[in-house]
Amino acid sequence: MTSAAIYGCAGLTLSDVEKSFFRDVKPWGFILFARNIENPAQVAALTAEFRTIVGWNAPVLVDQEGGRVARLRPPRWRSYPPGKRYGEIYDRDKSLGLEAAELGARLIADELLSVGIDVDCLPVLDVPVPGAHDVIGDRAYGNTPTKIAALAAAASNGLLAGGVLPVIKHIPGHGRAGVDSHKSLPIVDASHETLSETDFAPFKAFANAPLAMTAHVIYSSIDREHPATTSARVIEDVIRDEIGFTGCLMSDDLSMEALAGELGERARASLDAGCDLVLHCNGKMDEMLAIASEVPTLEGTAFSRAEAALLGRKVTKTIDIDQALDRFSTLIAP
Repeated sequence: MTSAAIYGCAGLTLSDVEKSFFRDVKPWGFILFARNIENPAQVAALTAEFRTIVGWNAPVLVDQEGGRVARLRPPRWRSYPPGKRYGEIYDRDKSLGLEAAELGARLIADELLSVGIDVDCLPVLDVPVPGAHDVIGDRAYGNTPTKIAALAAAASNGLLAGGVLPVIKHIPGHGRAGVDSHKSLPIVDASHETLSETDFAPFKAFANAPLAMTAHVIYSSIDREHPATTSARVIEDVIRDEIGFTGCLMSDDLSMEALAGELGERARASLDAGCDLVLHCNGKMDEMLAIASEVPTLEGTAFSRAEAALLGRKVTKTIDIDQALDRFSTLIAP
């Protein structure tokens, strides 16, 4: 039995305390950050140890978008552009923009899978608006729902072809936020009609995506008190009903300052609101213990959604890496 949580760890290897904790709580998955990454051999050993400890092929996540959000970096891994670059190519030639987004994601998948990482927190479906905080900024493919949805679909296809699961984020939309949710709670006052036409729109094309990550954002026209992550109204009425998302829903990082309360309270509130899984990233043991005390065994509908998501972890399209890299370099050249 697994618990409805995804955890990070503190360093490049697991301590005895971490091993004991993960063995006891058996999280559904793990997530890596730059502090956990040194070289390919070390990452492969760490991901293998995660799975040995919990006794099954648990998913291992990372944020590898390209641009400023990339945990695996040169010189040991390749560099990829931010989402905005694919949007610029798309504006010149739609077919080339879509090819670049798909090929870039397929190359990312190859690098990730080679070290045991099989879930990438990509694509970003947020629609930035003028005056919003740049926490999304050039991570976005563009500023129109249609363009974003098209390029995100291409990126998702690239990851899936390489055996890596995509996580759409940040549902139902972070692009309008005026502050960085890592540091404070964004409150968006746009009308529900405006949100539906813009912010929510790209996500509607991904109703059947395997995994999605919530936005720590209050949408005052829907729920004045709770951000999406802990709002039953947003999760039930918007994410599940209006958007129609049927996949496995995970919270964004519970340690972010946008959320209030103790870590255990945040976990319980997220699960009670309708998240299937909670995510905790910083690897701090005291916080993980607090979360674990409130996180139940993954079961019922949440278990079914999580199991269904994992069915996509298989390579469906092999490529010649050297040839693909040459083509990709040509596509993204200025």
